[in-house]
Amino acid sequence: MSAVIIGPEAEALLTWPGLCAALEAGHHLPMADLADTLLRRRGDVLLTRNAWIDGLGLAVKSATIFPGNAAMGKPSVNGAVSLYSDQTGALEAIVDFHLVTKWKTAGDSLLAASYLARPDSRMILLVGAGIVARSMVAAYSSRFPGAEFQVWNRSPAAAERMAAEMPGVVAVTDLAAAVAAADIICTATMATEPLIRGAWLRPGTHLDLIGAFRPDMREVDDAALRRARIFVDARATTIHHIGELKDPLARGVITEADVLGDFYDLGSGRFRRNSPADITLAKNGGGGHLDLMVARYILAAWLAQNSGG
Repeated sequence: MSAVIIGPEAEALLTWPGLCAALEAGHHLPMADLADTLLRRRGDVLLTRNAWIDGLGLAVKSATIFPGNAAMGKPSVNGAVSLYSDQTGALEAIVDFHLVTKWKTAGDSLLAASYLARPDSRMILLVGAGIVARSMVAAYSSRFPGAEFQVWNRSPAAAERMAAEMPGVVAVTDLAAAVAAADIICTATMATEPLIRGAWLRPGTHLDLIGAFRPDMREVDDAALRRARIFVDARATTIHHIGELKDPLARGVITEADVLGDFYDLGSGRFRRNSPADITLAKNGGGGHLDLMVARYILAAWLAQNSGG
């Protein structure tokens, strides 16, 4: 069979429960082999994330980051995900970059919340009003029906625009009060200094940290880390790479033993909430293995639709 090209129209075939099931199944397979490459030309970047999972296949996610495109009204980030057969190495599909990234990022957080957030969670605070925060409304609504959403943004106008464009979302300006009232707090920002203070958190809260993808970035303070039971999507892509953990680890605020589990611990039961009063924290770090799992899920949905299944 020739390789297929899957564009953004495939989104109509996807469901959040289906994606979470695919991600969980992927983590019951052997641990992924991962490798990233980074090339720079002046201010432009080519990033490739490579993953290989026995039984699932190989994926290469290529991303070009051209900051100057914004001035021309063009997307600054472009790319594609190439999916290869585990048996023959043959190219099976080229999948839309933005589709994979959106569902990978939101699905990562949703899977964590499915195990760590209280099942009766109803008030969800979104910190940040960008594309990722918007995608989390649909993702969380699939797991927590009837949830109410508040959004805070450093620029209040952006939060107000999001609230005006998305029914059921309310913009707020008092971050401390919103944190104290939330059952789930989802941060999706570019912050380099902590926005969320541990002193604001009430027992039972779940923290879903999506931003802070560089070593110099933080979204929560040391007190939040000390109060929380800490989990990550993958130890290999977070602990020594992302500022949210790397910086406090280096200063002795936490130790690696304080990271209680990742998605590879789902089967053992270690990745879970112990009591309704727990404050849980999940760091969404991404990684090529998740792109592979998501691309494989998208291909399966596309094949089922186009074969009449």
